[in-house]
Amino acid sequence: MIYYVCKYTPIELLEGFGGECARLEPLPDNFDMAESLGHPNMCGYGKAIIEEVFAKDIKEMVLVDCCDVIRRVYDILEESGKMDFIYLLELPHKTGTAEKELFKKHLMDLAEKYSKYSGKEFDVKKAMAAFTETAKNNDEKHISILGAHGGKYLYKTVSEKFSITVNDDTCTGNRTVDISENPKNLESFLDSYSPALLTQTPCMRMYDNSSREKLTSSTAGIIYHTMKFCDYYSFEYMSLKNKTNVPLLKIETDCTSQSEGQLSTRLEAFAETINAGVNRRKINMKTDGKIYTAGIDSGSTSTDAVIMDKDAKIIGKAIVPTGSGATNGAKKALAAALSEAGIEESDLTLTVTTGYGRENISFGESSVTEITCHAKGAHYLNPAARTVIDIGGQDSKAIRIDENGAVLSFVMNDKCAAGTGRFLDMMARTMELTLDEMGELGLKWKNDVVISNMCTVFAESEVVSLVAQDTPPADIIHGLNNSVAGKTVSLVKRLGGEKEYIMTGGVARNKGIVAAIEEKLGAKLFISEDAQLCGAIGAALIGLESLTEV
Repeated sequence: MIYYVCKYTPIELLEGFGGECARLEPLPDNFDMAESLGHPNMCGYGKAIIEEVFAKDIKEMVLVDCCDVIRRVYDILEESGKMDFIYLLELPHKTGTAEKELFKKHLMDLAEKYSKYSGKEFDVKKAMAAFTETAKNNDEKHISILGAHGGKYLYKTVSEKFSITVNDDTCTGNRTVDISENPKNLESFLDSYSPALLTQTPCMRMYDNSSREKLTSSTAGIIYHTMKFCDYYSFEYMSLKNKTNVPLLKIETDCTSQSEGQLSTRLEAFAETINAGVNRRKINMKTDGKIYTAGIDSGSTSTDAVIMDKDAKIIGKAIVPTGSGATNGAKKALAAALSEAGIEESDLTLTVTTGYGRENISFGESSVTEITCHAKGAHYLNPAARTVIDIGGQDSKAIRIDENGAVLSFVMNDKCAAGTGRFLDMMARTMELTLDEMGELGLKWKNDVVISNMCTVFAESEVVSLVAQDTPPADIIHGLNNSVAGKTVSLVKRLGGEKEYIMTGGVARNKGIVAAIEEKLGAKLFISEDAQLCGAIGAALIGLESLTEV
């Protein structure tokens, strides 16, 4: 089995020698082996290739020199001595006559080396049989995945979230190679094959990649995938962001499965935003006039519950620690909210869940992302709001909404806990303060203290050093507040946020954070007394909207 990772790999040529080709789909749990053999700052994709080769004991591989990382991967695998056959194919940047001829020579060199290794001669019939049907441009409305390699895992994950067709137009997913001639031998085969392979829909590495524009025709939305520490496709994303009117979502991965939860949230929220998600069903109900819906927001730190009547009036609410499980936290929060409302669980018409634990709550009839729920809840709390800032326990979000509370666009932080409620909680513990004490004390600062690290681990070390230097706690907290505020406001600016601003989530209770954000934002934040319940409020409202009487 010959493994490959690039769409410019001459699959048909190799199968003409009797080789069997398969695209490598790396998705390791960690990079332990790769980091022991290469530089730790190598991009996740390069590390993932190395991990997969060693884990599956792969013996044959053809790489294409698309970047320095792949060249380094080749060096590492060749030096390992475990490969029976490994080849690095040189790919020209241009597609002119000279480049086509040069590429033909490179392909001939590969053919000669593989023939010598395998002991087999080239068979034209086998090569021609290896061609698959060329992918055609989809003229129907669809979701296009653009950017860096995402593989089968990303395609499957995206496809599950959308009700319309999804195209894999990433650098490895849009391979379009075909020849019409009837070659007689290797030489004549390469005469037509080398230009066909070189001039397919270009990747971002190619000098002239203007024809990539056809990949976004007739698309209902673009999901743009970039790889951490890779610049090639970040350039195209910024270009698309500035010129396209098509809904656009950027996602970034490191080629591991560790960001699965947040990736799912982003995709579902995007699908809800462009009305291309798996449709929430309308609930038919018989009613005696009494209608109650429950919204449960299962977060990483707290679980919030809200009970609403048919007039969208909140009649019960509760906030409890999430604890060890989403279901247990949800049950406790719901029980407390029901008690305040003075009704039983059997009186509920519908329960809608949201938050990171939403899919694990067994007794909810439907679930909606926290992006959509916070938008709906923010509109309920302040109909004038147009930008929602939510700092939760695990992530931070900025959401633009319209006059009806519908999501226009959103951005989220990455999977790092920097600038989130979890970050503040850890800093409070380090300083032996409660979060409430931290919030009040942060307003009493006298001297600016700069916290240079936003990484939770390194920031904690920095705080410990400042404490050891007898730096006043109020000044340290002010420095932390400014760090969080800076990261939050950068999200708002990326979003293109506009007044009026509303802040939701538990961190909205922290007066020091609120003051720091307002200063950097240059605008006031609307803070509701029910800010922490915003997601649960939105879920309950969505529940009401889904009900129809029979």
